[in-house]
Amino acid sequence: MSEFRIHHDVNELLSLLRVHGGEGAEVYIELLQKNRTPYVTTTVSAHSAKVKIAEFSRTPEDFLKKYDELKSKNTRHLDSLVYLLSKLTEDKETLHYLQQNAKERAELAANAATSSSTNFSIPSSTSKISLQELEELRKQLGSVTANSSAQQPLELTRKILRDKQNKKNSGQPIPVFPSWVYERPALIGDFLIGTSLSTDTTVPIGTLPLASQESMIVEDLLYVLIGVDGRYITAQALVGRQNRAFSLDPNLDLSIKELVTRILPVAASYSAVTRFIEEKSSFEYGQVNHALAAAMRTLIKEYMILITQLEHLQRQGLLSLQKLWFYIQPTMRTLEILASLATSVDKGECMGGSTLSLLHDKTFNYTGDSQAQELCLYLTKAASVPYFEILEKWIYRGIINDPYSEFMVEEHELQKEKIQEDYNDKYWDQRYTVVQQQIPSFLQKMADKILSTGKYLNVVRECGRDVTCPVAKEVIYTLKERAYVEQIEKAYNYASKVLLDFLMEEKELVAHLSRSIKHYFLMDQGDFFVHFMDLTEEELKKPVDDIITTRLEALLELALRMSTANTDPFKDDLKIDLMPHDLITQLLRVLAIETKQEKAIISADPTELTLSGLEAFSFDYIVKWPLSLIINRKALTRYQMLFRHMFYCKHVERQLCNVWISNKTAKQFSLHSAKWFAGAFTLRQRMLNFVQNIQYYMMFEVMEPTWHILEKNLKLASNIDDVLSHHTSFLDNCLKDCMLTNPELLKIFSKLMSVCVMFTNCMQRFTQSMKLDSEMERLTLEHGTMQGPPTDEERAEEAAKKKLTNKLLAEHADNLHLTSGFEATINKFDSNFSTHLLDLLDKLSVYSTNDCEHSMLNIIYRLDFNGFYTERLEHMSAERSQKAPPLLPRL
Repeated sequence: MSEFRIHHDVNELLSLLRVHGGEGAEVYIELLQKNRTPYVTTTVSAHSAKVKIAEFSRTPEDFLKKYDELKSKNTRHLDSLVYLLSKLTEDKETLHYLQQNAKERAELAANAATSSSTNFSIPSSTSKISLQELEELRKQLGSVTANSSAQQPLELTRKILRDKQNKKNSGQPIPVFPSWVYERPALIGDFLIGTSLSTDTTVPIGTLPLASQESMIVEDLLYVLIGVDGRYITAQALVGRQNRAFSLDPNLDLSIKELVTRILPVAASYSAVTRFIEEKSSFEYGQVNHALAAAMRTLIKEYMILITQLEHLQRQGLLSLQKLWFYIQPTMRTLEILASLATSVDKGECMGGSTLSLLHDKTFNYTGDSQAQELCLYLTKAASVPYFEILEKWIYRGIINDPYSEFMVEEHELQKEKIQEDYNDKYWDQRYTVVQQQIPSFLQKMADKILSTGKYLNVVRECGRDVTCPVAKEVIYTLKERAYVEQIEKAYNYASKVLLDFLMEEKELVAHLSRSIKHYFLMDQGDFFVHFMDLTEEELKKPVDDIITTRLEALLELALRMSTANTDPFKDDLKIDLMPHDLITQLLRVLAIETKQEKAIISADPTELTLSGLEAFSFDYIVKWPLSLIINRKALTRYQMLFRHMFYCKHVERQLCNVWISNKTAKQFSLHSAKWFAGAFTLRQRMLNFVQNIQYYMMFEVMEPTWHILEKNLKLASNIDDVLSHHTSFLDNCLKDCMLTNPELLKIFSKLMSVCVMFTNCMQRFTQSMKLDSEMERLTLEHGTMQGPPTDEERAEEAAKKKLTNKLLAEHADNLHLTSGFEATINKFDSNFSTHLLDLLDKLSVYSTNDCEHSMLNIIYRLDFNGFYTERLEHMSAERSQKAPPLLPRL
């Protein structure tokens, strides 16, 4: 059972028991996962558990009746549930709690009923029905039920099944028997209620001597045993799906009556089997039931031969009632088993795999009764033939031909093209799925491999290659499950190898991942990105709505052609994608998929602020089938998130380096109060150290080691599911260690990046203003009166003027500092940066400790290499521990 299923069941149980508050479902889930052990029920353990509950129950008859009813319907996991309930009967503490809980719920229900009953009044009956009218009404209702319950529900059931099957097979309608097959009841072979054998006047049997009574009753029995009413023995009308009952002439001799009563169950079983054969022979009930009905029809033919032989003896006067009883006894057991199977299939509404499960369980349960087991084995073999034909096509060729929805694997109409469009498209998981109720119990352990085998072959077939398993062998039903396991294992190994070789060698999956995906999305191609960012820097500064995508595409192609990426054979698959939302919004949208917040987040506006090209920029990659199974939209979205994260970090680093370059010019000025300028330089260096260390951590401590693990795992992968699992695990680990699965950490990191960008913008504006003033003064002093080459006197005068200019610029810078509050601005940037950085380091410390994410500690070690932040972090940790409420003792 999956963790999700356990979580769902525990929450459902807590809701049913009205348990609120406490430690929540997580505590119970953890206990269940730690303490669960594999349990396989056996016939002995199930029987002992059933007996224990029956002894404990106040109404054991009702419990046993319900158990037998569910067992006849072949209810799955019934014995496991009964075993669990038997264990609960031994736990007095749990029983006391459940009794108390039931009492409280009953009181709440009673109070609710009382409050609602005050709003309604029951009208008093002013008219009464006489007993005679009541009896007539009962008879009318009984006759209507007898006439319609056997016909109308069957017609309705056939129509529902036919509509469902025709909907699934729109191009090939299901064949239907002509209406006269159902409109002529004489063709059914069962009793016709309301008819008699002949129109002759029936002689009262009580007036006849004993020998004549026996002769007449033997004749009647021979008719009744083939579904025809006799003179003195008649079948009663059926109500629902109950067993056939018979009426005997009350004047019949008691000794004869006793023996007739022993023989009549054979006629009842014959009636049940005949009705089952006629009903399940219809195409609507599927091929398995049709094959089962055909096998039963063969057995009924042998039974009819016996009855014909007995009739021959009766005509010769050689058949007495005792001889009839003697000859019919061997057939009685056979018909009883057939009737039991027919009733179970009817009650359980079984089709396909569920019918085979029921037959297999019956066959297995008859161990020790060789005759009964051989009979069930014959029926199961016959019924399994069409099912195994579907199975063979699936595991040997990857084709499903299941017009009646009987197979364990169901096909859904999904387009493989959507795998490149929709993040939440689950083509690989949902194109073919397992239908639990259609898994035969003898194939339960192999269900996942059967599903995977056909899926692998189907992928190769959809690529235009015809595949047929060379080890294909006919599957035949047997009680030895090892035979199935070996055949399915061989088919699975072949399918795995075919698809894996197809993807790895012919479609070059590893080359796509290592030569394209890694180079571009994980920024592994350094010279390409430097060149690309130089070319697109001005374009990406614009608002996203003003950017011309075709221009970016042209610049991308230019950067690809002029860098080492030109050797990549798949470079033309790289495309530009301008996202409609920023990285945090994209992360929240992904995390909200299949949650209650999904609609609210998706329907909300992407962002209130206008995105710049840098914030919206991402790469996209064209992946063709079948590589899109691995590099699907879900995987590409994860790659895009990693790329946007690192690309923006790279942009911030470039901006800080540009500030460093532009600040070089400021060193020529002899400012009187250069303290604030030194503070700006120090802050810039701290920011640059932070961004570069974050980039180093993500690229060399997260992605490179994880990528090497992925490459190693891909070489060892034995099937496509392993490849999918390793690839998904690689992306998940990268996202987690790069703080992209934690919105809280990402928001703090984004704030830090925003502070860095605003600081660079501020410094660039200040530097630009200084450059502009310097240029204006230079033009005034040097070029105001230029008349030929300068003389020595002019050069001396020019030098004096330059000193004066430097003095004026210094005073101008001081005045700018005083008027614009530049020092306060730098101090504010410093304060904000330090606060957010400490907050990030503190949160990283908490997550790495609580969630055992030790790789995140590397960020702290790199940023706090000299212990500069250690004291402040310890102080914050102490404050947090003081504010935390004391832990309550566990009850």
